Amino acid sequence: MPKKLPFLKTSGQKIVDESGKRIILKGVNLGGWLMMEGYMFGGRNIPEHDFRNSFGNALGIDALEDFTRSFRDSFIQEDDIRTIKSWGANCIRLPFNYRLIEQEERPYSLNEGGLSYLDKAVKWCEKHGIYCILDLHAAPGAQNDAWHSDSYGKQELFSSETNKDRYLRLWFFLADRYRDSSAVAGYDVLNEPVVGILEENRVRDLYENVTGEIRGTDKKHIIFLEGNVWAQRLEFLGKPKDDNTAYSVHCYAPLDFTHNFEADTRYPGKFYNLMWDRKMLDFIARAYDDFAKRVRVPLFLGEFGVNARGGNYGEGEWVRDVLSMSEKYDISWTYWTYKTIANYAYPDGIYRYTGNPAWVNRQGPVAGLETFASVWPKEKGSMIYSWRTENFKRNDHVFSVLKEFL
Repeated sequence: MPKKLPFLKTSGQKIVDESGKRIILKGVNLGGWLMMEGYMFGGRNIPEHDFRNSFGNALGIDALEDFTRSFRDSFIQEDDIRTIKSWGANCIRLPFNYRLIEQEERPYSLNEGGLSYLDKAVKWCEKHGIYCILDLHAAPGAQNDAWHSDSYGKQELFSSETNKDRYLRLWFFLADRYRDSSAVAGYDVLNEPVVGILEENRVRDLYENVTGEIRGTDKKHIIFLEGNVWAQRLEFLGKPKDDNTAYSVHCYAPLDFTHNFEADTRYPGKFYNLMWDRKMLDFIARAYDDFAKRVRVPLFLGEFGVNARGGNYGEGEWVRDVLSMSEKYDISWTYWTYKTIANYAYPDGIYRYTGNPAWVNRQGPVAGLETFASVWPKEKGSMIYSWRTENFKRNDHVFSVLKEFL
């Protein structure tokens, strides 16, 4: 067992350990595990709560609890943390739904079962000597109107005092729980907020409030703040008031290529009447770096990823160019994502499940997670086994590039 990891902190534009040694965080997201997304399981992008409600209505609450426990116990295991560490990575980003911590039907009440998985992940990271960043992917009321914030189609975090209060209490609770864990690199307090440009003060004000809540119990951990508009706009944040803060951005540009929305597009190539290549990505990264230098904060590229098409369309070259810019500007990073059901759109996992059993059913008309309730009673054992990483194939076109930078 490795010795205890040193706490991390920020120092100007750097992340450093307790001895002052510079640390560049490099790793992968564990997307889909503690916050399910439809495309990652071969289906439509419906909010997680819709899936859970449909499953519970069809089979009952006991079956839903059995499914939830079985899925979480199978999809990510300790061996996965060991594998990621063996790559040379030093960090995982762990997306989770607030409903993992707070009981859905009883606001402010603790979901002990869900919380146990965060505890387990942190302990695995401690054991294997790898940092983790806790990422609130879905906040009370939702920070954007997309499925991946488990939204009801509206963004109601910033406009509701009740939701803001729940959000602040949640982070105080988590910071108090993990304040002595050095394997926790820090808290990514809100994934991809989206408000109007003239309302960005709402995000900034909430960040200041949540920083105060966290610092009320935890003085040690880094607080990661994401930009507005899907973690792309940083300027409104200005200089942080807390001196242990990092700013986080996400990169999926150009979206039609990385998500395979426009079939047969290639990188480098022309999108939106602009040439997208290493020069364009350098232009974007340099602008972020210039801002970070002005306000003296480290940058963290929390998400970037691409749909896998056999390596024939420049996927590997896009990943290499993004990572080259990260290396050039000393930006920490975590790739999106570790594993998914192989799909035709949206970013794929490093590990991909390519089979087509009844609970994948790519031919439709119902596919992926929306088949789970109908298939679960007869295929439970096979489904649980299929979720283990040993049944997924590694996408070496992407993985080989990531390894160059680990």
